[in-house]
Amino acid sequence: MVTVPPSRAPGTLVWTERFLGYTWSPEHPMKPARLRFTMSLAESLGLLDGIEPLAPAEATQGELMRVHSNAYIQAVRRAGAGPATPEDTLYGLGTADNPVFPHMHEAASVIVGGTLAAAREIAAGRTRRAVSIGGGMHHAMPDSAAGFCIYNDAAIAISWLLDNGFDRIAYVDVDVHHGDGVQRAFYADPRVLTVSLHQHPATLWPNTGWPEETGLGSAEGTSINLPLLPGTRDAQWLRGFHAVVPGAIAAFRPQIIVSQCGVDTHREDPLADLELTVDGQRAAFLAMRELADRHAEGRWLALGGGGYGVVRVVPRAWTHLLAAALDRPLAPDTPIPESWREQVRASAPRITPPTTMSDGGDPTYRPWDGPGGTPEIGDADEVRAQRAVDTAISATRRASFSLLGLDPEDPRD
Repeated sequence: MVTVPPSRAPGTLVWTERFLGYTWSPEHPMKPARLRFTMSLAESLGLLDGIEPLAPAEATQGELMRVHSNAYIQAVRRAGAGPATPEDTLYGLGTADNPVFPHMHEAASVIVGGTLAAAREIAAGRTRRAVSIGGGMHHAMPDSAAGFCIYNDAAIAISWLLDNGFDRIAYVDVDVHHGDGVQRAFYADPRVLTVSLHQHPATLWPNTGWPEETGLGSAEGTSINLPLLPGTRDAQWLRGFHAVVPGAIAAFRPQIIVSQCGVDTHREDPLADLELTVDGQRAAFLAMRELADRHAEGRWLALGGGGYGVVRVVPRAWTHLLAAALDRPLAPDTPIPESWREQVRASAPRITPPTTMSDGGDPTYRPWDGPGGTPEIGDADEVRAQRAVDTAISATRRASFSLLGLDPEDPRD
C-alpha cells in the first residue's frame, strides 16, 4: 500500500475565467453562463470570502495522452483552428452534441488542467478536499468527443493519481447520464472503483450503465451501476444511493473519492427525466463528503458535470457543492441576495430567479432494509416509486456486491 501524505487545509477551490471559454454554439444547452452565475452567487453569499482560487494551466500533450490518442488530440487542435472539415465527424466533432468552436483544444485543456491541479493539491497533502466545477467531462472517449465532452478530465486525473501515490481510487458519478467514459477507462483496472447512479439506459443516452456491467478480469466487481427510472424523486434516489454506494465504498477502502457532481438530475432540467430538487442534490454532495471523511481520510476531489438549468438550478446546486467542499456550511433556506437576482434578470429577463437556496424539497428517505423488508407506505404513486427503486437496488446489488465480498441481500452491507 502506498503511503499518501496527510493533508493540512480543509478545502481548495480551482477556478479560472478561462473555464468560460468552453463555449459551444449559441443554441447549445451547455452554456458557460452556468459557471459564471454559480461563482457570482457563491461570492454574493460571502461563501468565497478569504478564499484565493487556484488558477490552473492547460494540460500538456503528455497529460492528455494518459487517456486520449495522439490522433484524436491533433484532430481537436485542427478543428479548433478551423475551418471545420468532414473529417472532424470521425472524431465525434462537428456534430449537434459537439459542434466545433474556435480554440476548443485550449478550452478543453484548461478544464483538464483544473482537475489535475485539484488532484495534485490533494496528493501533495496541501488540502483534503478540492473542487473544480469546470470539470466532470465524463463522456469523452480515447478517440472521440461525446456528450458535450472533449477531453475526459476525470479519467486523466485518476490516471495521474494512480502514478502519484494512490492505488485505490473510488469514482462516484451522480450525473443523470451514465459515466461511460470513466467506466471504460478503468473497466479492467482493479485499482479503480467506478460507481454511477443515472437515469435508466433504456430511456436516456448513452444507453449504457446496466447493472450487469461489472468490470473485466481482475477488476470484476469494481464497476457498479444503479439505473433509475424516469420520475425518480429525492426520497427514492437517496434510498438507492445509500443502499449501494456506502457499502461498496467501505468494501473497496479507497484512499480518495473522486466525484462527478452533475446536476441534470433536477426536476427542471430540460434534457432528462429524473425529479430531484436542489435539496436532494445537496444531500448527495454531503453524503459523498461524509464517505470521504469516513473511508478516505477526508480526501475528496469534487467536479461539476452536466446541468442545463442555467439560472434556477446549476448556480444553487453547485454553490452548495462549493460550500460542502470548502467546509463552509450553507443552510438550504438561505435567502439569495437581491444583487444576484438583479444580475440574473439583466442577463436572462424571461427567467424568474429563485429566492432561496432551497426548492423546499425533503431530503429524508426510508433506508433500504433488504428484499421483502418493511411494508410499503404512502399513496399509490409513492408505493410504485419505492417498488421501482427497490427493484433497481436489488438488481445492482445482485450483480456487484458478491464480487466485493458483500451480501447482496443484507442491508448492513
